[in-house]
Amino acid sequence: MFRNIFCLGVSTQFDLPYDEQIKLMQQSGFDAFFTPWDYSFRMEDYAALAEETGMVYQSVHAPFGKVADMWHGSSSQQEEAVAELIACVRDCAKYNVPVMVSHVFIGFDREYAPNEQGIENFAKVIDEAEELGVRIAFENTEGLEYLEAVFNAFPNSRSVRFCLDTGHEMCYNHPHNLIKRFGDKLIATHINDNLGIRSRRGEITWLDDLHLLPFDGIRNWDETARELDECGYKGILTFELNRISKPGRHENDIYGKMEIEEFFAEAYKRACRFAAKRKAGNYR
Repeated sequence: MFRNIFCLGVSTQFDLPYDEQIKLMQQSGFDAFFTPWDYSFRMEDYAALAEETGMVYQSVHAPFGKVADMWHGSSSQQEEAVAELIACVRDCAKYNVPVMVSHVFIGFDREYAPNEQGIENFAKVIDEAEELGVRIAFENTEGLEYLEAVFNAFPNSRSVRFCLDTGHEMCYNHPHNLIKRFGDKLIATHINDNLGIRSRRGEITWLDDLHLLPFDGIRNWDETARELDECGYKGILTFELNRISKPGRHENDIYGKMEIEEFFAEAYKRACRFAAKRKAGNYR
């Protein structure tokens, strides 16, 4: 039976060095992986491991701690934020990783709004990506208006694409349907589940972003599969999962009680269960 290509992101929550995680992911059935990035990250080691194992180095997740500075920081803060993203783009090109996943904002401060300065800063990063042939998959996070601002500012860029985080959509972006809104730009996924917005007053916090295994939350996965098919997405199905619960919450505790081999095996089973709902896919 042919099947979809599955990817899993490495994590400090998985209690193994990244290289051991990647090898165990492959043993568990995953075909691809993604990693984080910072200035000290030895990306060449993981590019070499992809070559050694035959796995796909699907993407690098750019650092996001400074992305709000792209819009609202001082001149020096903006320069640092731009330089960091450009350095990540350059490493993606250097080590033949085709996609950099990037946030466009972080935080819940609605005192400010998207502005031209932020667009100019992202233009510098996007220009570099276009020059080097790297695609930037901008992810839905807090501040949906910032994501829309970037997409509206660069409608024809080859490098401006979309990464759907299914869990973020359920809490940070509720009640919007982002596959319908941005499906024409979709090149990457961060598939995970959660329980929506916990506050009865509708207050959204980072504690709602649980990154549960699919089918352990309340997302309608039949609908998600149908919408991915309808928008024509045939790319890698990438999963981004947490093994440790957020402070004051316990939904992920059961994962922490599993051996890591058991957790990866369960993640692969859920990936297969979701993929079986689809009519389309990237097959091997």
